Amino acid sequence: MGVMELIGPLEQALHAARALVLADLVAGEVAEADVVSLVEDSVAERRWWVEQWPDGATFVAGLIAQDVQDALLDRYGRWPLCPVCRTGDPHALDVEPELGPDPHWVCHKVGVKVAAVGSLGSATGGMSSS
Repeated sequence: MGVMELIGPLEQALHAARALVLADLVAGEVAEADVVSLVEDSVAERRWWVEQWPDGATFVAGLIAQDVQDALLDRYGRWPLCPVCRTGDPHALDVEPELGPDPHWVCHKVGVKVAAVGSLGSATGGMSSS
């Protein structure tokens, strides 16, 4: 029996969501200790939310990505910056759907899906988006 089999599906969803958001932070080279703490704070808050609404477990990755994005905006600025638009004012990607499964980072300026949450490294070539 593997470790993931020992924990319930809600915890599995939270751990998976945490890993996806951390992967995107690493891809953007912003996974400093204080930023990782923002992820942990969001996971803790979303744990209660998903316990109240277990069917929302498939939405938790997008919600945690949005939570971290909002917290970073308050403290540091926009993240993740759009790797598609090379001209004009730098702008952040948005998570779509706002509440749904299979969340993606989307550039609303040109209307394109950039990457699935957790896959920013492949969209940016593993390079910093700043």
